[in-house]
Amino acid sequence: MNWEKKSIPPELVKELSERYGCDFLTASVLARRGITGGEDIRYFLEDDPRHLRNPFELPGMEAAVERILGAKEEGEKVLVFGDRDVDGITSTAMVSSFLTGQGIDLRWRLPQGDEPYGLSMKAVEEFAADGGTLIITVDCGISNLEEVEKANELGIDVIITDHHNPQEELPQAYTIVNPKLKNSAYPFRDLAGCGVAYKLVSALRFALKSHFFAQPVCLLNTRPSNDSYIIEIVKLRNLAETDRLIETVVPGMVGITETRLPAFLEGQQILAWDVALQKKTLAKIFGSGFEIYMLDLAPEVAKQIPQTGGKSLLRLKEISRIAKYAENSPGELDIFVNLFTSFVQKKEGHFTPEDSADLQLAALGTIADIMPLRDENRIIVRRGLASMLEKPRPGLSDLLFKLGLSGRRFGTSEMSWQLCPPINATGRMGCPDKAAALLLADDPAERDRLAGEIVALNEDRKKLGAENWAVVEPLARESLERLGGKFVLAAGEGIYRGVTGIMANRLVNQFKVPALVAAFGEETLSGSLRSARGYDLTSLMEQNADLFLDWGGHDFAAGFSMVRANWEPFLERLGSITANLELGEETDEETLSVDAEFDAPRVGKFLTPELFGLVDRFEPYGEENVALSFLARGLKITDIQLMGKPEAKHVKLTLDTGKHKWPAMYWQAVDKVNRDFALNDRVDLVFTLNRNWFNGTETPQLIVTDLKRAASGD
Repeated sequence: MNWEKKSIPPELVKELSERYGCDFLTASVLARRGITGGEDIRYFLEDDPRHLRNPFELPGMEAAVERILGAKEEGEKVLVFGDRDVDGITSTAMVSSFLTGQGIDLRWRLPQGDEPYGLSMKAVEEFAADGGTLIITVDCGISNLEEVEKANELGIDVIITDHHNPQEELPQAYTIVNPKLKNSAYPFRDLAGCGVAYKLVSALRFALKSHFFAQPVCLLNTRPSNDSYIIEIVKLRNLAETDRLIETVVPGMVGITETRLPAFLEGQQILAWDVALQKKTLAKIFGSGFEIYMLDLAPEVAKQIPQTGGKSLLRLKEISRIAKYAENSPGELDIFVNLFTSFVQKKEGHFTPEDSADLQLAALGTIADIMPLRDENRIIVRRGLASMLEKPRPGLSDLLFKLGLSGRRFGTSEMSWQLCPPINATGRMGCPDKAAALLLADDPAERDRLAGEIVALNEDRKKLGAENWAVVEPLARESLERLGGKFVLAAGEGIYRGVTGIMANRLVNQFKVPALVAAFGEETLSGSLRSARGYDLTSLMEQNADLFLDWGGHDFAAGFSMVRANWEPFLERLGSITANLELGEETDEETLSVDAEFDAPRVGKFLTPELFGLVDRFEPYGEENVALSFLARGLKITDIQLMGKPEAKHVKLTLDTGKHKWPAMYWQAVDKVNRDFALNDRVDLVFTLNRNWFNGTETPQLIVTDLKRAASGD
């Protein structure tokens, strides 16, 4: 393996450290990973939920909230319909739990058995027969044109909340909440389905407790500029900016009616910081013959945020945590907006224990759906994981106990590999309702029973996966040459529908090319695609849309269903598509990117348990944020143990830094002992840090990625 540590300018490290108040090591890792913009850095250094983006910036959110509140007032029957995977199950449980708590006459539904992905005709018709009038989809719906049309015909409104890529034609729903819509101005497009569901619940909480819901508010500020004054006003609705006006006026030159102010302020509730000062300034500009009615926000904010008392906006700019992350220096009005938002959130108690419990589910779905761990996804997962460790919500606590994770600290790796798979298994085995029921059940005995059944289902899923791999792998290998070495395909009646996604992932890992696995039923078939080497699946799906019954997904993971008669035409098109496929480069030798290097003279200074502070700061790890990788030089091997049954495959080392002795695991490395390294050797190694939990005891350890004998004299 090649070890690569990106070179970075020392002045950049110093600048980041001073500007954002972090140590040099943290600053160097940020710089080495290309995280140098304030907006990006904010989500690595901050945990406070007030850094989460405003849910009302999502398209269609206010309309969705108003329709749901209307359904509550009118006593309507509401259906929450989700997807069968972890993202869909957690979304369904979160929204259903909240709406039930509001007294809404609610039922929920997930695809069972071999039912297709997304909202089904059967579900729509049965809900209409039950007298239902509102369907809320979660983690699905964006491709359900015919089903939504049918709902409209039957007098049912449909609110779609989804995060999958929208097709050219959208369903004629009551409203659509999706950050990926073409008209979306939402700053972050990569929320999971449960992230969008969390935003919906957050928006509903805001509407239920805040008198600012759907009410326009203006924040006004004046400031001097040479021989003129600048009047700046921002319009907010649901704490989200909707418009902004900046007017530069020379005192005595124009009357207020000759400016844009009257039209902009008409019918608005106007708030100012230090009203006495603002009125005095406006009198200087326009004379004393007019009056603007303003409410003074400064004393009210000081009651909730005492450190603001007696300070001007200019002074508050210097101490604002949010302001320091702005790409351009924020103005006084920007500080005012941030203060007003924080004031409302704090006064109205927006971040409650119930909100934290919802973040647990949002974190699970975000990790399971392999969403990029950047921007606000980082806070969603960090806060959700912290809440889960402190007080897991009912259902999750029962499952954690069954999995042996209860009462111990764990991270995103354990979430991904131990907690998500059992929940996902319920959908793959055709009964996702068991997982949703677990998360919604009030009876402890019922939760215990369901948790046990879910763990058992996961074991069955593992066996089924092994059996299907024996079928899928040879078919894929045979297809590789036929498809020009750029794509692999496995399809047939012997493949179980519930594991096609898992099989496609395994094929990508083995063959390093995009993969398709399809399971044949009597009349229809279902396929899962996974991508590799940067290939965007969107074009492939769009070129075959006329052959699919339904389809959808993301840029690098997608799925579809079709009638069997369309399979041969699909294969013909696939052959043409793959012949012209352009994939990114595949390298023969893996390159290990190193985040920080500790040379032999200083390894004892830096390689200490305190290094976990840095590792924890960069959590959560996953998509687009791999675990921190360190290079340490000159460590002495003081012990070697071989591990594994019935045959030893792994190596446990003890490494001496001169100050600390570290246990280290080196997986699949038995054949390297006494060949690449031996007892008492000094070695250089690339590694990650983790905490090993065994028999109720937590031990820090290194996980060796690669290891070499140290150069002579190192």
